[in-house]
Amino acid sequence: MTGDQQSLALLLFGVFVAVTLAITTWAGRRRHGSPEEFYAGGRLFSPMENGFAIAGDYMSAASFLGISGLIALFGYDGVLYCVGFFVAWLVVLLLVAELVRNCGRFTLADVLAARMRERRVRIAAGISSVTVCVLYLVAQMVGAGSLVALLLGETGGRARAWTVIGVGTLMVVFVALGGMRATTWIQIVKAVLLMGGAIALTALVLVRFRGDLDTLLSTAARNSGHGVDFLAPGLKYGGDWTARLDFVSLGLALVLGTAGLPHILSRFYTVPTARAARRSVIWSIGLIGGFYLMTIVLGFGAAAVLGTDAVRTSNAAGNTAVPLLALDLGGGAGSTGGTVLFAVVAAIAFATILAVVAGITLASSASVAHDLYGSLSRRAGRTPRGEVVVARIAAVGIGAAAIGLGLLAADLNVAFLVGLAFAAAASANLPVLLYSLFWRRFTARGAVWSVYGGLLPAVVLVVLSPVVSGGPDAIFSGVDFHLFPLQNPGLVSVPLGFLAGWLGTVTSPAPADAPAHVAKHAETEVRALTGAGAA
Repeated sequence: MTGDQQSLALLLFGVFVAVTLAITTWAGRRRHGSPEEFYAGGRLFSPMENGFAIAGDYMSAASFLGISGLIALFGYDGVLYCVGFFVAWLVVLLLVAELVRNCGRFTLADVLAARMRERRVRIAAGISSVTVCVLYLVAQMVGAGSLVALLLGETGGRARAWTVIGVGTLMVVFVALGGMRATTWIQIVKAVLLMGGAIALTALVLVRFRGDLDTLLSTAARNSGHGVDFLAPGLKYGGDWTARLDFVSLGLALVLGTAGLPHILSRFYTVPTARAARRSVIWSIGLIGGFYLMTIVLGFGAAAVLGTDAVRTSNAAGNTAVPLLALDLGGGAGSTGGTVLFAVVAAIAFATILAVVAGITLASSASVAHDLYGSLSRRAGRTPRGEVVVARIAAVGIGAAAIGLGLLAADLNVAFLVGLAFAAAASANLPVLLYSLFWRRFTARGAVWSVYGGLLPAVVLVVLSPVVSGGPDAIFSGVDFHLFPLQNPGLVSVPLGFLAGWLGTVTSPAPADAPAHVAKHAETEVRALTGAGAA
C-alpha cells in the first residue's frame, strides 16, 4: 500500500465521518427526548426512505466484504450465502413486516407484550435481542479491522485493535446523540454509496472480460487452483457428512434468521402505517437483490483477476478481496486510477460498517432500556426521558462488549460470523414471534421457553464448536474443547426453539384454551391484520 493510497483513503474516511457526524448533530437538535423520537424517528419516514435505510442496514460488511471473499475462495459454495441472505426477505415480506408493525411499538418484546403482558416474557425477549445484536456487531468490527489493516499495510494486530476501538466509539456517538433519525439518514447515504460503488466495480469487471460471463467464470476457475471444481457445489460444504450438515444448518439460519433480527424488525416502526412497512420491504428487496447479483460478479471477478492465492495471502478469510480487486481494476498498485478506486471502495466499505453498527447498537440499546430496564425498574419512578437516558448509557456498554469480542474474533470471515448471529435470531426470536402471531393456544410459559430454548442451545453450541477451539482457524487455536462438530448451530438450535415453545405451552398450568387466552389471541389477530389499535 503506497502512501498516496493511504492518504487518499484516510481523507475519504475523514470526509464520511465528518458528514455522518454533521447528520448526527442535525438530528440531535431535532430530537425531543421522547422514546418514540429516539427509537422510531417519530415514525415520519416514507416507504422509499425506509426501504433504502433497510437496505443500508442489511447490506453489511458481511455482504460487501465477506460474501465476495467467500466466492473468491470457494466459488459456487460462496454463492450460497447470497441465495440465503436474499431468499430470507420473502419470509420477512410474507410473514413479518405488516404484522410486526401493527402489533409492536419499538422492539420484538412489544409484539409479544401485545398478547402476553408478563414481565418475564419481555425480559426473555430483551436478553435474546441484545445477544443477537452483539453477535452481529462482532462481525462488523472484524470487517473494520481487516479493512484498515489492509489500508495501513500492517499485518499485526495493533492496527485492527485501534480500528475496532475507533468504530465502536463512533457508533456510540451516533446512537447516543442522534437516535433513530440520525441512524436512518446515515443508512440511506450509505446505501446510495454502496450501490454506486458496486455498480461501478461490476461494470469494470464486465468491461475487463468484454461482457463475456463464460470467460469470467472459466478464468476464475483456472486462477482458483481448483479448476472446474470451483464452479461446482462441494468445495467448502461437499466433503464429509459434517460439512454437508453444516451447509444445511447455514441455509436454515440464513433463510429464517432475517425475520428475527432486532435491528431489522425495529425499522418497521419508523413508518406511519403497516402498508408503508410492506412497501418499504418491497423497495429493500429490489435494492438488496440487485446488490447480491453484483456481489457474485465481484467475487468471481476477484478470483479471475487476482487469483485465489493472492486473496488468501492478503487475508486468510477473504475479507479484503473487493478492495484489492478495485486496486487492480483501477490500474494496479502505484497508478493514479488504482489509488483513487481503492480509496473510494475502502471508504465505502468503512461507511458500510459505520452505518450498520449504528443501527444494531440502537436496536440493542432499545432492548436494554425499553424491555429490560422497563421491566425491572419500578414503574412509579420511570419516565420516558429517563428511559432514553438509559438507552444512551446502554449503547456505551454494548459498544464496549462488541469491541472486546471483535478483537477476539479478528481472524474469522465476517459473512461466517453473521451466519452465527442469524442462527441465534432464527432459534430464539423467530419461533416466539410466529407462535405469538399465529398460534391461538400459545402461552407466556411457551414464550419464555421458546426464547431460552432456542437461544441457550445456539450460544452453547457455538462455544463448543470448531469456531471457538480445536483448529488453526479457531478463536482459541491453542486449546481444544469442542464437542459439537458443526460450525453453525442452526440445524439443532432452530428446531429446539420451536420445540421448547410447544412444550412450554402444553405444560402451562393455566389451560391454553382458556377464554382469556382465546380472547387475547383474537384481539392480537385483529390488530395484526387490520392495524386497529396500532401505535
